[in-house]
Amino acid sequence: MLVKITNGCVAFGANTILSNIDFEINEGEKVALVGRNGCGKTTLLKLISGEYELAKLDNGETSSIITARNITIGYLKQITFEDETFTLEKEVKKAYKEILDIEIRMEKLLSEMESGPNNSAVKKYSELQERYSLLGGYSYKKEYEGAIKQFGFTNEDKSKTLSEFSGGQRTKIAFIKLLLSKPDLLVLDEPTNHLDINSIEWLEEYLKAYKKSVLIVAHDREFLDKIVSSVYEIERGEITKYAGNYSVFAEKKRVQWEIQQKKHIEQQKEIAHLSGLVERFRYKATKAAMAQSKIKQLDRMDVIEAPELADTNSFHADFEPEYQSVQLVLSVKDLDIGYSEKLSTVSLNITRGEKVGIIGGNGLGKSTFLKTIVGAIPQLGGTYSIGDKVKVGYFDQHMAQYKSDKTVLDEYWDEFPNLTQTEVRGALGAFLFTQEDVFKPVNALSGGEKVRLELCKILKRRPNFLILDEPTNHMDIIGKETLEKMLMDYTGTVLFVSHDRYFVKKIASSVLVFDEGNVDYYPFGYEYYLEQAVKKTDEEEKSIVKEKSKKKKFTTPGKEKAKMEARIKKLEVLLQECDEKIAKLEEGLKSEEVVSDYVRLTELQEELTAQEELNMSYLEEWDELQDKLV
Repeated sequence: MLVKITNGCVAFGANTILSNIDFEINEGEKVALVGRNGCGKTTLLKLISGEYELAKLDNGETSSIITARNITIGYLKQITFEDETFTLEKEVKKAYKEILDIEIRMEKLLSEMESGPNNSAVKKYSELQERYSLLGGYSYKKEYEGAIKQFGFTNEDKSKTLSEFSGGQRTKIAFIKLLLSKPDLLVLDEPTNHLDINSIEWLEEYLKAYKKSVLIVAHDREFLDKIVSSVYEIERGEITKYAGNYSVFAEKKRVQWEIQQKKHIEQQKEIAHLSGLVERFRYKATKAAMAQSKIKQLDRMDVIEAPELADTNSFHADFEPEYQSVQLVLSVKDLDIGYSEKLSTVSLNITRGEKVGIIGGNGLGKSTFLKTIVGAIPQLGGTYSIGDKVKVGYFDQHMAQYKSDKTVLDEYWDEFPNLTQTEVRGALGAFLFTQEDVFKPVNALSGGEKVRLELCKILKRRPNFLILDEPTNHMDIIGKETLEKMLMDYTGTVLFVSHDRYFVKKIASSVLVFDEGNVDYYPFGYEYYLEQAVKKTDEEEKSIVKEKSKKKKFTTPGKEKAKMEARIKKLEVLLQECDEKIAKLEEGLKSEEVVSDYVRLTELQEELTAQEELNMSYLEEWDELQDKLV
């Protein structure tokens, strides 16, 4: 057990955020925490990380939070760096303090060993080498360089000081450092936000291989499916645990609801039947005993309540395009996109009814491409044209930061002044702006609420060509599922950017992939793209292996030679120890006591086999190193 909360409660003044929380995470577990926006997920994370404290209960009950002794909990809080003059690489390498300390000590010992024979230095070096290897010393550079690259930083960025990076980049740097520091419990709140698909896939692999515990709040269903083994759901103030990943949780929840509903209906039928018998026979002398028996049966019955419907309250808009476009909706030929410098070149034709998903790394021009074809920025070269009778609805991902002093009602009404107040309230209500919500100033809305307001305006115009830039950012899973269904039912044309692979799989009939200046079109959707990407990777790996086989072996430098000599000496010690253990085991097998004890004989024989295999592996390594030194 790493963390256990019993009957937990969090309150701010008279406002109770969470109550009756029972939660536990054990060593090595990877757990998801899911629920609607505003249900208290982040509050629970802050309670676990120590940022919040449990509230005292007024009803006399006790609540507690217990953590394992000396546990380290990693949670990304406010971003602060001790020294802004540190480079990105130096800051990230702080996560490997013990490894770096060992490196310094090993370098000193190597210098001593190169000066002349020194058995004491060799022994110390061998001991440090084992610890270094155990901590991942031979792979940590590749690990942190891979993380830096996958999070969108270049080799040039590694030597920049922290003060040179933007707020978003500084958050990524702190996140990389948190991941690589490998705390006992890694607490992640929406870790995939603003990461591209490549970064998300790298993070998935890292967390899958992570040997310690992970607690994740995320709305990326595929990400959760690939990582977690259990799910806690907060719904209507109650928390429930389910074994399995997100898809298993969703299915279990559906099945449990159906089972309870079925039992409830069956019980209600039985109650109606028994109640009918009682009413029919209770006043007849010959049937009074039977009626009393049925009354007792009803009294003893544990009532099965009807299951509550899942909290699926979401926006809705049953809309169709105002009119149909021509067949060729968008034609793009050798379109150079960018601002001062070219990012990518795009060629593409989109026909009526197509739903094209755009994926790829950050900074390669995905959003820039959308801005170019809607006329927000000029192209740097090439041509594009939008077909006749094409009515565009464009969603900009930065709408979540949109500012306005107007109320929600006025913001919408000013866009559609010919509507009545009833029509405006109805349209806003469909997007969850009800009652007093419509009088909120736009500036007071959350990112998710601003996204809903903008979608409400776009869809009211009934476009036949939707161009959407990261529409699911700031949406919870229910919101994403709602938008998915809406776009799947939509008869118009869709061009959208998304890093949510599940969303892309559900919507895209074809995929446009931005990759290091190259833009490739895959006509049969996301799964087809993945198949082609695997084939391409296999071919590249074969080519690399073939190229490496042509290269000549290089001469081992002095320090490498010293390392091998130290390992040889260590192997010779290990071989001697193995020989002694083998001799002792062979002697034990000959004793009369063991010969007559079949169980003990089998155990010793297995130990002997294991030692002989170990001895052989040491011998093979020793022989290989000797050949390299020749």
